Amino acid sequence: MTGQTAKIASLCKCGSAAVRQVNQFINHGELWWDAEFSCDSCGTYLCEQAGPGTAPDDVREALLAAHGPARLRLAEPVSSLVPVLKVLREVSAVSLSQARELAEKLSHDGVVGTLSEMELLKARLQLRGVPVDIDR
Repeated sequence: MTGQTAKIASLCKCGSAAVRQVNQFINHGELWWDAEFSCDSCGTYLCEQAGPGTAPDDVREALLAAHGPARLRLAEPVSSLVPVLKVLREVSAVSLSQARELAEKLSHDGVVGTLSEMELLKARLQLRGVPVDIDR
């Protein structure tokens, strides 16, 4: 299971400094994220969110700040972009024109995101026979 964690300073209801831990990972072939809150002063601990889907911007930003972006690129030219377009539309729920733009990026500079996002995309593309690599 590929995953990343980031800790964000937060403030508890009790007035003390607390920590919000955010995670993003692949679970059974799906992208998941969760957020936990804990305060050592008053003992508060709660799971704020856990489930599949795209992480909110604040979670993605924290993960990217803590770990840096991962870049996914085609490892070699492909004879047809059809499998690439299908995967991009399935994983990212984008329009055909947006998928074409992403496929073009994959062919050149690469697509950038969190490691978990790129690992999921890599796995799906490889299932369709598309050779890709991740740079960190």
